[in-house]
Amino acid sequence: MTRGKRATINDIARETGYSKSTISFAFNNPQRIGVDTRKKILEVADQLGYIPDPMARNFSLQRQRSIGFLLPQKTEFSIRNPYVYEILVGISQVCQDASFTLTLIPPLNESLSAAVRNAPVDGFIALGMKVDMEIVDVMQKRQIPYVTIDGVPSADMPSVNIDDETAAYSMMKEVLGFGHRRIAILSLCRDAYYSENADGVVSRRLRGYSRALAEVGMSLQSEGIMMLESECNIDEGLKAADRILDSGFCPTAVVAMADILAIACIRRFSAKGIRIPHDVSVVGFDDIGEAAYSNPPLTTVSQPGAEKGRLAASALLGMINGKEAENSRIVSQFEVVMRDSLGRPESGK
Repeated sequence: MTRGKRATINDIARETGYSKSTISFAFNNPQRIGVDTRKKILEVADQLGYIPDPMARNFSLQRQRSIGFLLPQKTEFSIRNPYVYEILVGISQVCQDASFTLTLIPPLNESLSAAVRNAPVDGFIALGMKVDMEIVDVMQKRQIPYVTIDGVPSADMPSVNIDDETAAYSMMKEVLGFGHRRIAILSLCRDAYYSENADGVVSRRLRGYSRALAEVGMSLQSEGIMMLESECNIDEGLKAADRILDSGFCPTAVVAMADILAIACIRRFSAKGIRIPHDVSVVGFDDIGEAAYSNPPLTTVSQPGAEKGRLAASALLGMINGKEAENSRIVSQFEVVMRDSLGRPESGK
């Protein structure tokens, strides 16, 4: 064989005398040929330096052996969110065990639908999808399975969630129970999946906050409540903390919808000489790894990001293998974790 030329099935067929179909079975369906036949084919392939073309193999099997994870934002923003990272860890663990690859799929030219149309994967996992979205329509036309994490629960789409409304209610109830009545709520931005979705994670958590506030005669529109949004990364969290400081509104507590934003507030406030929790209490949501080691340690809602990823990936692999989803709504547990960043406001505040 000419030096530098890639070995092909034709080369193996010439050396072994077997047909190309038999050689293909040796790599893709070994149960269809004898053990000795496969052994000889593999020995010759190794001698020739033959490596099967994965694209051709996948085409013949009509499988990519890859799960696509739809990112809500551009890759550089999404992977800076520790909660998204934990989900990715859970998904990747299941993929590794099943010998699947994991493909990260950000919006393509600002369009998730375009990304879904072109992604060479066997199924999708997404954050925050709802049933009537355009990308769901594309998936259905492709006849490709999909699972959502933190999406809108529906019989038409398997989803993995916590009870966000109750979790947010529980967190706000703790804050109010400590006596706070001047509160800045730092919300997540409505991301690419559900900017108009009344049932998304942001709206569910706001409903939870509102329910707790109503129990003490307040609402999200009360004079003692400041509302603001932030992208979910440390830099934007620092900017949000500056907006609170520059607003003239003096909260005794900041309730953030993500730990990374809460930690950013703690850093910025501390750098300005503001004591946590003596001057301002700060609480978060997620219980990422850094939460227990912030200064002070962060009071937060613990939700199992890695477990959500594992549950979603396991459900999707089952669907890829032809199994019906056993449960269209998988609910993970949450817990309010009390740490030192939440305290009582000093008298007179």
